[in-house]
Amino acid sequence: MIDGDLLLKMYCSGCFPMWDPDAGEVALFRPDPRAIIELDAFHVPRRLAARVRQAPFRLSVNEAFTETFDACHANRSDGSWMSDDLRTAYLELHARGFAHSVEAWNGAELVGGLYGVHIGAAFMAESKFSDPDRGGTDASKICLVETVERMRAKNFELLDVQFVNPHLEQFGVKEISAVEYDQRLQAAVVRPRAFTDG
Repeated sequence: MIDGDLLLKMYCSGCFPMWDPDAGEVALFRPDPRAIIELDAFHVPRRLAARVRQAPFRLSVNEAFTETFDACHANRSDGSWMSDDLRTAYLELHARGFAHSVEAWNGAELVGGLYGVHIGAAFMAESKFSDPDRGGTDASKICLVETVERMRAKNFELLDVQFVNPHLEQFGVKEISAVEYDQRLQAAVVRPRAFTDG
């Protein structure tokens, strides 16, 4: 049984969980190399920067965590890695102030967002979604830009994105060894930072 405390221990040890539907259990992952985004080297492509300036969405933080979380795991082409126990544990972390969502709204509709786990000066980005059919084109990307700007303003030190993928390559993602990641993680988690403004 996974609960919030066990999730925190996993993240503090450099691991993250995924539900394995074939095995019917939660598997732990500790990639080597590990993908991160250096906050001072975050790159916003020119077209996306223009979209950000247009402010096409209303952005919010933790206004709809559960809805954002569920949307991130709905209709995934690669199969959702979420289980009921894991979902309950992440919602517990949110209630305790360790998990946050950044949301994009088109009018009253939630059209994009991301969520992750925050411990100290580290933010472990977990998943994202956008809904182009409801006007959410670029919504998750703009939420990432907002997340990085927030982390910079609040002196965060580590943004973990787990694996390199084509979506992240445009932002300047880099890989570091698991040893370096663990060193940076252990330094970051003991330095308190506030993700939210309140």
